[in-house]
Amino acid sequence: MIDEKGVQLGIMSVKEALREADARELDLVEVAPKANPPVCRIMDYSKYRYEQKKRAKEAKKKQHVITLKEIKLSPKIDRHDFDYKLKHIKDFLEEGHKVKVSIVFKGREAEHPEFAYELLKEIIESTRELCAEDYSPQQCKIENRTLTLTLTPGKISH
Repeated sequence: MIDEKGVQLGIMSVKEALREADARELDLVEVAPKANPPVCRIMDYSKYRYEQKKRAKEAKKKQHVITLKEIKLSPKIDRHDFDYKLKHIKDFLEEGHKVKVSIVFKGREAEHPEFAYELLKEIIESTRELCAEDYSPQQCKIENRTLTLTLTPGKISH
């Protein structure tokens, strides 16, 4: 038996432990039920739960979540639209998000993948300083009628 201050009270029966907890207006909490004999602690259980939640919330604040953002393009994209999408890619990388660039082929566009590779080459050149590694258009994956490349952000100092 251990009290709320961590002082070991020794081995006692359940009735004695409950009486001791009631006398101190605290709770009797089983800490290690599989130990022989089981270990219990006299504590304010609601305060303990509150502190646990507070610690968990604090730990959650400190963690950084990286999400995957997807930008879809067409091989026949207009210059202004491409620049607009490129700006979004750069913004996402600066914020620390991974970016999946997808170029979707429609109809006969799949017969000329060189247009898509040119777009990817330009994206890679424009985002080189923001990425963690150097990319090349050969690292792309072709699935069905989609050409994809995932860009990973580099170390950004905020």
